[in-house]
Amino acid sequence: MNKERYLVITFKTTTKAMYFEDVSKGKVDGRIIPLPKEIDAGCGLAWASKNLDETFWKEYVEKNRLDYDQMVEVLI
Repeated sequence: MNKERYLVITFKTTTKAMYFEDVSKGKVDGRIIPLPKEIDAGCGLAWASKNLDETFWKEYVEKNRLDYDQMVEVLI
């Protein structure tokens, strides 16, 4: 099975992850996934996107006033 590179955005709480999904679904590339085991984060959910442009995501979360914990590139 070939793994693909994703930018994973983690959250401290499930509520923040679900809010991120509500704001983002259908607007930007990505979806909520279970937290990959390679990452240590506050909640068990993360946003995964094939858009690896961290600058885009930092501007996106700031513009939409979204709260996140960290951004990490991983192979999934």
